[in-house]
Amino acid sequence: MEQAQAPKKKIIFSGVQPTGIMTLGNYLGAIKNWVELQDDYHCVYCIVNQHAITIRQEPSALKKNTLEAYALMLACGIDPERSVTFIQSHVAAHSQLSWVLSCYTQFGELSRMTQFKDKSAKHADNINAGLFTYPVLMAADILLYQADLVPVGIDQKQHLELSRDIALRFNGLYGNVFTVPDGYFPKTGAKIMSLQDPTKKMSKSDENPNAFISILDAKDTIIKKCRRAITDSEAEVAYREGKDGINNLLSIYSAVTGKTIPEAEAEFSGKGYGDFKTAVGEAVADHLAPVREEFNRLMKAPDHLKDCYRQGAEAAERMARRTLEKVYKKIGFLPPM
Repeated sequence: MEQAQAPKKKIIFSGVQPTGIMTLGNYLGAIKNWVELQDDYHCVYCIVNQHAITIRQEPSALKKNTLEAYALMLACGIDPERSVTFIQSHVAAHSQLSWVLSCYTQFGELSRMTQFKDKSAKHADNINAGLFTYPVLMAADILLYQADLVPVGIDQKQHLELSRDIALRFNGLYGNVFTVPDGYFPKTGAKIMSLQDPTKKMSKSDENPNAFISILDAKDTIIKKCRRAITDSEAEVAYREGKDGINNLLSIYSAVTGKTIPEAEAEFSGKGYGDFKTAVGEAVADHLAPVREEFNRLMKAPDHLKDCYRQGAEAAERMARRTLEKVYKKIGFLPPM
């Protein structure tokens, strides 16, 4: 009897911008989940440095941040032997497909993107065309690799919907060219809030450094930031409506320890907020310690990092080229050879 073939793994694509060291929110909401997905999916992970330049960047800082973001991705547990890990600008097909897809995207669709409105308000002195059209580049990132699933947070859901609309429109005209991607929504840790304003998402661009935890923060720094976290005056460690600060800290504690929220509530029943906040800080610091150690090791091995991202770009190029050639043929571009 013929042995049954194992089902083909679905493809997952995701990317992270190299705009400074990631926060605990980035890690728990995205990268930690990426690591776990490697077991069951064919994963394609990218440092999206082309997206970063919609906001003016200092060139040497962008170069440094790109390398550090790549190293940090590996330090968090992304394995370049198991996943395709690369830097976006190293694969020309991203910008090539983006131009084609921009001709199949309506102006009105882009004008409805809420992130364009938000970023335009924040950067009123540089409302450039790239800021307006970067959701098309995001669609190209996803569709190039025939991704079945895209891990997305709530703030990126609108961009994924646009990617689906573009794929369906193109397929409707030219046949089955693109896989229409679905969102992959992790069950826990999807949204970590600011320590100083728990109604807002944790962000590395926050002007208050006590509002976010960097993945590379020292243990003492992490504990201090957690102890300074805004809570309430009830002095009860319980997850319920109206306790945004405590709810956020419980979510963080649950994510880094693997304990459920009820288990965490029981652990700190009858204890004060001071003990709880210190415990959260220590748990976070202990959880991130191996990441910090591996990051430091990788940054001292630049040749190894270069080998990893070159191999990743070659693997990504092979996948992307198949899709781009198919697209060019469908729309009538004359082949070069």
